[in-house]
Amino acid sequence: MPATPPQPRRTVAIILLDRIVALATAARRVLTGRDDASRVTWVAVIAVLGVLVATAVLVGGVLRTPEKLAPVTLDPPLSVDQVGTPPAGTPRAQARPAATSPAVAAPPPTASATAVPPTVGATTTPAPTGSPVAPTPAALSADFAIEDNALLSYGAAVTITNPGPASKPQWTLVLTLPRESLRVSAVEGARVSHDGAVWTFAPDESAGQLPGSGSVRVTFRVNGAPAGAAPQACTIDGAACTGLPD
Repeated sequence: MPATPPQPRRTVAIILLDRIVALATAARRVLTGRDDASRVTWVAVIAVLGVLVATAVLVGGVLRTPEKLAPVTLDPPLSVDQVGTPPAGTPRAQARPAATSPAVAAPPPTASATAVPPTVGATTTPAPTGSPVAPTPAALSADFAIEDNALLSYGAAVTITNPGPASKPQWTLVLTLPRESLRVSAVEGARVSHDGAVWTFAPDESAGQLPGSGSVRVTFRVNGAPAGAAPQACTIDGAACTGLPD
């Protein structure tokens, strides 16, 4: 008698499918003779059972074929060349120092913070300027004198003195004669001009400026009848001369 061939082995998936078909057949039989409320209740129960059966099928498939799961790939450990050798004397935990933020420069001190208060009672000496201040020239003085008398003229001299230390580059000597007919000639030490009876003397190129604590002498002749020919007025830079005859 020939041997009966072996039956094929049933898998979990096939077994679960058979259970689902059996549940569906039983549910159809139950729902055929029930009212509407009972039908709804049984439909909910059957739906829950169907979800459970489907979940069981999936879990069974995964458990039977674990080789189909995607393996988790782990990175290989770093080699010594990739990590780098820390310097001698440095702990392993400090091989890679953390980045530090750049140092922020402190703001410069303000003028009020660095100013030093002046010392009470201290005297301050002003700093010398680049160029010294020139002294102010002093007022000039002049002395008139008649030196000789002739038949129709007389000789006169005016001595101009600078009492101050500063030199005097310019000066003006004004002589007022009593008549326009009187003439001035032979002038030395100045140049002269006139307007009627008023004669004006100024330093010429040869005399130059009048030095400090110095003097200059101007001589001239007055031509005309000598009677009543003496000057009526004499000024140097507006100041009256001395020595005029009465």
